[in-house]
Amino acid sequence: MLLPGWVSGQTALLSRADSLFAAGNQAEAVPLYEQVMAGGYAPTDAMLLKLASANERQNNAPRLLYYLQLYFDHHPDDAVLRKMSEVAQANNLTGYEIDDLNYFYLFYRKYNLYVFLFLFIPAGYGFGVVLLKRRRQQGISGRQKGTFIAYLFLLLIFINLPQRIQMGITSGDRVLLRVKPSGAASVAEIVGRGNKMNIFGTKDIYLRVLWRNQIYYVRRDEVWVI
Repeated sequence: MLLPGWVSGQTALLSRADSLFAAGNQAEAVPLYEQVMAGGYAPTDAMLLKLASANERQNNAPRLLYYLQLYFDHHPDDAVLRKMSEVAQANNLTGYEIDDLNYFYLFYRKYNLYVFLFLFIPAGYGFGVVLLKRRRQQGISGRQKGTFIAYLFLLLIFINLPQRIQMGITSGDRVLLRVKPSGAASVAEIVGRGNKMNIFGTKDIYLRVLWRNQIYYVRRDEVWVI
């Protein structure tokens, strides 16, 4: 349960930030918005767009991309995807290319409910057939069982895989990509601030990331996790 004092304080900060932004003082509004978010307030779409706009005016490409990516997660849209790609290209940043992976993510975010329903229809039909045959005491061949189990397994993978994948944007100017989750491990590459990578899990203080089709490990505190 949220304390009244906490809510009142967050509301006051948000109101102050909105007033500053409306008055054109975007540079002063940004840290207040970020303070509200750091306090646990879930950002609205309008807040994310304001933060993106303010950082674009300040030529802060990494933070602009961060807020656009947060907005894209709520509202997957071709226009936002293209905007991120354009900003990244202009600033020599990697991970925002309009490729098959990003389009799959866009398609999944926009139409996942319909895809799930479409995939569940055969699963429901197969489950109904199995129940009917058992009720009638009819045999079920090993091939039918195997096909049904394999389909359910693939369905579970499709449902869970995108949820297990997070995205992150490098927050440091010199982020070390290590071959193992250890400070003593070899450094494969050093990347700058604002590059995006997919996250496939954690190991202690390290994130397991995919970068240029290779698995590396980066410190958690050097990445803005989406």
